[in-house]
Amino acid sequence: MDKLNFVKNGVLRLPPGFRFHPTDEELVFQYLKRKIFACPLPASIIPDFDVCKSDPWDLPGDSDQERYFFSTREAKYPNGNRSNRATGSGYWKATGIDKQIVTSRGSNQVVGMKKTLVFYRGKPPHGSRTDWIMHEYRLVCTETQTKNSTQGYGENWVLCRIFLKKRGSKNEEEMMTKSNNCDNRVSADEKTGPVFYDFMATEKKKIRADLNLAPALSSSGSSGVTEISCHEPEDLEDSTSCSSFSSFRTKLP
Repeated sequence: MDKLNFVKNGVLRLPPGFRFHPTDEELVFQYLKRKIFACPLPASIIPDFDVCKSDPWDLPGDSDQERYFFSTREAKYPNGNRSNRATGSGYWKATGIDKQIVTSRGSNQVVGMKKTLVFYRGKPPHGSRTDWIMHEYRLVCTETQTKNSTQGYGENWVLCRIFLKKRGSKNEEEMMTKSNNCDNRVSADEKTGPVFYDFMATEKKKIRADLNLAPALSSSGSSGVTEISCHEPEDLEDSTSCSSFSSFRTKLP
């Protein structure tokens, strides 16, 4: 059976309908480990390319998609373990801590490590951060790998996944959060309902109370007659004054 080769001129070419979405474990165990030990790969789908020789937007392939490369690490100093990740327009800077890649084959053995890097334009330490992200996978150094590396195997091989982080997804999440908060507020207002205060009703009650008290106060004496004269019509005042005048005449000798 012929070996499957989907890389043409350094660019991944998959048939229509096919997608390459491997897990971290598959990248380390099925591809990187086989590359280091010169074993046959499942498919020739990841090209060899030094990712630090070009800026991320100039790498082969579609910049709108995730791109995978086998690359070698170049030491920054002759007697050090730090890698030289400088490019023509900037540099890759590591962020966070490395993540362990654990096999799911029952042994829970750590087979590799994943390092996250961000691309900066300019020169360190005054570079400007960009949205280019790289996941660098490396195989965990074991005794077997150390022995085989002395026999000529590529111990400096790493597998790189490079992609451009999209800001739109984060903005959409913020908009969804704001809209959900507004919906919650509206639903809370619908449950409680608006409260209306009728201040005119209070004044009406006071007036009605005064009118109801007027007849009761009329039987209490002259002070009650004075209050009634302020609220009753003029004919009532005349009749009241006449009755009082007639009573006054009966008392005269």
